[in-house]
Amino acid sequence: MGVASPQPPAWLTLDGQAASAPAGVPVPGPAARTRAALHGTLVGVLGLPSWYGHNWDALADALADRLDTGPLTLVVTDAADLLADESPVHLGTLLDVLGGVAAGSHETLRVVLREHPDRLPALRARIAAALGGHVGAPPADAG
Repeated sequence: MGVASPQPPAWLTLDGQAASAPAGVPVPGPAARTRAALHGTLVGVLGLPSWYGHNWDALADALADRLDTGPLTLVVTDAADLLADESPVHLGTLLDVLGGVAAGSHETLRVVLREHPDRLPALRARIAAALGGHVGAPPADAG
C-alpha cells in the first residue's frame, strides 16, 4: 500500500481554471522561476516597502505587515513555473513561510496556485513533495 500525499493546508488552493481571471493579486509564475525573480516580482505586485530584504525572513515580515491592513489573496498564474529553476527545497521553504504567516495573522492569507488543467497533476505532485514531512503531513508515529 502506498503512502498518501499530504493534503494542501487550508490557506492553499490548487486551481485548474487557468483561463479565468484571477480574484486576488496576480503573481505570474513565469516571472518567478528563481528566488531572486520571485522576490522582485513580489516587490512589484505587492508594492513591498523599501526595507524589504529579498529573503525568506523579510518576506514573512512584509506579508505579516501587509496582513495588518486586511486579508490578502495571492493568485499565482502558470503556477508550475513558480521556483521551477530552483532546488525543490526552496518551494518547501516558500510554503513554510506562507504557512507561518497564514497561521500567525489575524487576517486571512490565501494562496491560489492556478494552472492549466493538463499541468495540474504535475503541480499537485510537486506541491505534495514540497509539503511532505512537515506542513499537512500526518505525524511520523501515526499508525
